[in-house]
Amino acid sequence: MVILITAPQATPSSYADMRVTIAAISNYVLLPSLAVALISGLLAMAAHRPYTEKVWAWIKAATGILMFKGVLTIVGAKADYAASVSERIASGEVDVEVLETALAYEWQALITILAISVLNVVLGVWRPNIKRRRNSGRADTGSTRIGMERQRERDRLAAAEKARSAPEN
Repeated sequence: MVILITAPQATPSSYADMRVTIAAISNYVLLPSLAVALISGLLAMAAHRPYTEKVWAWIKAATGILMFKGVLTIVGAKADYAASVSERIASGEVDVEVLETALAYEWQALITILAISVLNVVLGVWRPNIKRRRNSGRADTGSTRIGMERQRERDRLAAAEKARSAPEN
């Protein structure tokens, strides 16, 4: 975004050079660093069991995957596409409106990815205590202390009932 805003874009050839720079940064810096961050985050979840029980960690993993997919498919592809279109505009092959349409979509994608990345950082720093919703139609499975006590009581009552109804020898 910084390069798009600050780079010289007065001529089609300077614009084409800027787009080649964006494509190179996307391919050689941005995508590998996002891949390393995503893989290390997933490995951290696998290695540290409490992370797998936290809803915020799963949301963060999902937003990390969305960011990687967005950068890979949208930003990387658009940077390469805009670089090729701007080179064709510089040589006079393509009309400027084609690039303007592509840039409008690219800015929308960049803003979306920026919002997702801000959400990802907020989740990583804030780590909200989001509770999983329990299925109210099911009986308690004993996952909590109270549920375990209820299950023991049910088992005790069932054993007592079975003992009463068993025929005596």
